Amino acid sequence: MALKSSSADGRTRSSIQIFIVVGLCCFFYILGAWQRSGFGKADNLAMEITKSTGDCNIIPNLNFETHHGGDAGSSDDSDSKPKTFQPCHSRFTDYTPCQDQKRAMTFPRENMIYRERHCPPQEEKLHCLIPAPQGYVTPFPWPKSRDYVPFANAPYKSLTVEKAIQNWVQYEGNVFRFPGGGTQFPQGADKYIDQLASVLPFTNGTVRTALDTGCGVASLGAYLWSRNVITMSFAPRDSHEAQVQFALERGVPAVIGVFGSVKLPYPSKAFDMAHCSRCLIPWGANGKSHFISRHCLSFLLSLFFLLTDGMYLMEVDRVLRPGGYWVLSGPPINWKNNYKSWQRPKEELQEEQRKIEETAKLLCWDKKYEKGEMAIWQKRVNADSCRARQDDSRATFCKSADVDDVWYKKMEACITPYSDSGSSDELAGGALKVFPERLYAIPPRVASGSIPGVSVETYQDYNNEWKKHVNAYKKINKLIDSGRYRNIMDMNAGLGGFAAALESPKLWVMNVVPTIAEKSTLGLIIYDDEVLIYLQCPSVTGVKLSPHTQGLMTLSMPVEFSVCTGTIKLLGDEQISKDGIRKKQKKPCITLGMSESSTDIQFKSRCDMEDILLEMDRILRPEGAVIFRDEVDVLVKVRKMVGGMKWDTKMVDHEDGPLVPEKILVAVKQYWVGNSTSSQ
Repeated sequence: MALKSSSADGRTRSSIQIFIVVGLCCFFYILGAWQRSGFGKADNLAMEITKSTGDCNIIPNLNFETHHGGDAGSSDDSDSKPKTFQPCHSRFTDYTPCQDQKRAMTFPRENMIYRERHCPPQEEKLHCLIPAPQGYVTPFPWPKSRDYVPFANAPYKSLTVEKAIQNWVQYEGNVFRFPGGGTQFPQGADKYIDQLASVLPFTNGTVRTALDTGCGVASLGAYLWSRNVITMSFAPRDSHEAQVQFALERGVPAVIGVFGSVKLPYPSKAFDMAHCSRCLIPWGANGKSHFISRHCLSFLLSLFFLLTDGMYLMEVDRVLRPGGYWVLSGPPINWKNNYKSWQRPKEELQEEQRKIEETAKLLCWDKKYEKGEMAIWQKRVNADSCRARQDDSRATFCKSADVDDVWYKKMEACITPYSDSGSSDELAGGALKVFPERLYAIPPRVASGSIPGVSVETYQDYNNEWKKHVNAYKKINKLIDSGRYRNIMDMNAGLGGFAAALESPKLWVMNVVPTIAEKSTLGLIIYDDEVLIYLQCPSVTGVKLSPHTQGLMTLSMPVEFSVCTGTIKLLGDEQISKDGIRKKQKKPCITLGMSESSTDIQFKSRCDMEDILLEMDRILRPEGAVIFRDEVDVLVKVRKMVGGMKWDTKMVDHEDGPLVPEKILVAVKQYWVGNSTSSQ
C-alpha cells in the first residue's frame, strides 16, 4: 500500500512540474508577444506625445539623448552649450552669396558669364545669421499675395519707376501692388494668357509645367496658376535686382538664373511649355554675337550671324518635352510693323527672325501660330517625325551618354536626341497622363525599367510611405496646407513623394535633388509635374533664392548629417530596396555622391553641417519651419547646432511608434530683424 501511495505521489508531482513548465512557457510567450506589439508603457507615452503635438508640443521631460546609446551620443557633447551665431550687419539683408554684384563685375560679359553664379571662396563665407529687413511681416496668404506684397519685406522702389507704364508693380502706402502687367502685356497677364489658350491645351491638363525665361516679377507664372499650370520663372540679378525676390514674396516659383555659358539646372524633357516675352535673350545668336550686333553697324550683321549657332534655342529644345511648345512674343516677331517703335534697324530684326526660323526648322519645331507680336512653335513628338534632319549637315547631335548630367556643364551648340519610341506616332520616351492623373501615374521611365533599383512596386510603395509621412507632418504642424506656408522646399526630394503627397493649390514645393548622387531622380520627378532644380552640396551655400523667401523646408533621410571620424558631412546617396524603400548606406563618410571613399581630399569638408544650416537659415522666413527626419543621434546634433541660430525645436516620435529609431525634429525660426547695431 505504501508503495502504491508513493508512486501516486510521484506521478502527481511530475504532473505539477509539467503544468508549471507549460504555464511558464505560455506566460513568457505572451509577455514577449506583448512587448513586441508595442502596446506598453512606451507606446502609451508615444500616444500621449502624438496627442499633444498638434501644436508642436511634446512632453517636457522627454529626454531623447539618454534613451539611445552609441558613439554619436557621447561624441562632442562635453560642452552642453551650443555655438551661438551672431546676426550679420543689416547691410547684408538681401545677401545672396553667389550673386554678389561686386564679384560679378570681375567676370567677362561675354555670354552673360558675369550674371551667372560665382560663389565666394571658403575664407569669404559669412558665418553669421542674415537678418530680415526691419518691419518684416508674414506675407499675405495666397491668392492675395499674388497681388500684394508688404513693402517692408522687399523695400525696393526702383521698379515702380522704371516699369511704371508697363504695370509691373505699384507702390501704395505700406504695400506693393502687382496689377499683373508685363513688358509685353501692360494691360494684364489674363488677356495675354487668353491669347495663349486659344492655341495651347491648358484646359485638359496637357500643359502643366512651364518655364518662363527672363520673367520680370513673374506675373505670367502668377496668373498661369489659376489655369492649373505651374511655372518655374527665372531672371538674372541685374539692375532690377529685386525682381526674383518680388516673385517669391508673391508666392510664385522663381529662381535667380540666366541664359549664359552653362546649361540650365533642369533635366531634359522637363517642361510642357517654354516662354519668352521680351526677355532680351539673343535666340538667333549666342550672347557675344548679340552684344556686337546690337552695337555695331548693320552692314556687319551678315558676318556676325555667320558666327552664331542657335545654342540657346537648342538648350530650350533640351528641356522641352516631345510635343511641347515654345512661345516667343516681342521682337523680332512681326518686325515689319514694329521696327520703328522698337527703334531697331529693320535689317537687323529681319535677320534675327530668319535665324530663329532656320534654327526652329533644324530642331524640327512646327510653327503653329503667329499673330501680332506672338509666335508659337511645337516640338515634334519623336525622331521618326523628324527624319529629314538626320541627313542635314548642320545638325550636330550631343554626344553625352547622360542627357540629365547638366550641373555646371558648358552649354553646347548641339541637338539633344529624342528617346526611343515604339512607333511613328508614339511620344518619345513614353506617353504621359494629363494632370492630375499624372501625379501618381507610373512614369514611363519606371514602367520601362530604365532606372536601376526603381520598379513599379517600389515606386508605389515609396509614394504610399510619403503619404503616411505627410499625414504625420500635418498632425504635428496643423498650419501645413492652411495657407500659412506658400513656398516650400524639399531639400532631398528623392522620387518626389513629399511634394506629390502635399499637392495643394495653396502651396508649391521646390524639389531639390543632389546633382551628383548615385541615382539622379530629378528626371523622374518631372513626370509628377512638380517644381524642380538641381543643386549639389557645395552650392547649398548659394541657393538661387533671395533671403527669407521659404516658409517651410524639409530635410529627410537619407540626406543626413553623419559624424565620420570627427568630420560632419552630408550623405546623399539613396538606395531603394523592395522592402524598406530607402536603404541607408553602410559606408561612413560618403560625401554627397561625390566619392565612395572618405579619403578623397578635394571634397573634404565641402558639406559642412554649419554651412548647410546657415544657408537654410538665410532662405527661411522669420517664423518659418523646418522638418528634419533622421535617426535620433543625428537629430540631437542638429538640434544642438540650431539652438545657437535662434531656432526653437521639438523632437517627435516616428509615426509608427517610439520603437522606430527614425525620429522627426521640428524647428521654427524665431522672429527677429536686422538693426544698425549688428556688428558682423
